[in-house]
Amino acid sequence: MSATRYTYLGPEGTFTEAALRTLPEAATRELIPMVSVPAALDAVRNGEAAAALVPIENSVEGGVTATLDELASGEPLMIYREVLLPIAFALLVRPGTQLSDVKTVTGHPVAQPQVRNWLRANLPDAVWESAASNADGARLVQEGRFDGAFAGEFAAATYGLEPLVTQIHDAQNAQTRFVLVGRPARPAAPTGADKTSVVIWQREDHPGALLELLQEFASRGVNLVLLQSRPTGEGIGNYCFAIDAEGHVTERRVAEALTGLKRNSLEVRFLGSYPRADAKPEDARAPRRGTSDAEFTAAFDWLARCQDGRP
Repeated sequence: MSATRYTYLGPEGTFTEAALRTLPEAATRELIPMVSVPAALDAVRNGEAAAALVPIENSVEGGVTATLDELASGEPLMIYREVLLPIAFALLVRPGTQLSDVKTVTGHPVAQPQVRNWLRANLPDAVWESAASNADGARLVQEGRFDGAFAGEFAAATYGLEPLVTQIHDAQNAQTRFVLVGRPARPAAPTGADKTSVVIWQREDHPGALLELLQEFASRGVNLVLLQSRPTGEGIGNYCFAIDAEGHVTERRVAEALTGLKRNSLEVRFLGSYPRADAKPEDARAPRRGTSDAEFTAAFDWLARCQDGRP
């Protein structure tokens, strides 16, 4: 395995590359752009890279399905950290292009909902066609296949383009969440402000089945920050569920919730416990009374004393 190589959703000039370069360790790694999320993750599975950074969630569009599906299938991988990146688009064009010249535009499918209102107001007749990534859209403009691409302003120089309009976003505080994914290993120690990610498959479909699984978290005071359903490919109505929960797998309440899921689900895939990008330990939400890790530990210590004849 190449311990000095990281892959990311390319080509050069993507928001994913920008997010990756915010990590201190990226300065000492060889950063390799890949044509797709599956390609970036397969390089990790094959030992060609130590880790891959890929988008997993957008504050406007929701979960990035290509990443969720890839993590739910194939050889298991684990999330080791996350990055939050503010997102604003620029309309990149070839030098000399005026707004009135822009008849065709492109960008990543996740970008379209974030610029839809701007397009309606400023280029109502422009035809949109999706690209593999925002940076790939810039490359297609460079080649003359489109008049404009919605991408990061920083991608303009890479592809010899100019930012015709900047700071385009329909949501003022748009963010994309990226995850650094590697091969399975022991999770890092808890920080006090962590997330745990899993994918669960229901054992059977019946009224309240999903509620029963979610109660494994609720009854222990574990807050969920993401719940995304994804089709399993086994017919209409068959879904698995990607879940991000607050807390670390070594915390008693989180561990109990996971063991409850394992008992009552067809399958549970553990995707890792890792530090939250949006919270310092002192900012973590105080748990509900009776659901802190210390209270769970104390209750189990009491039970052990009862079993030992020392109530």
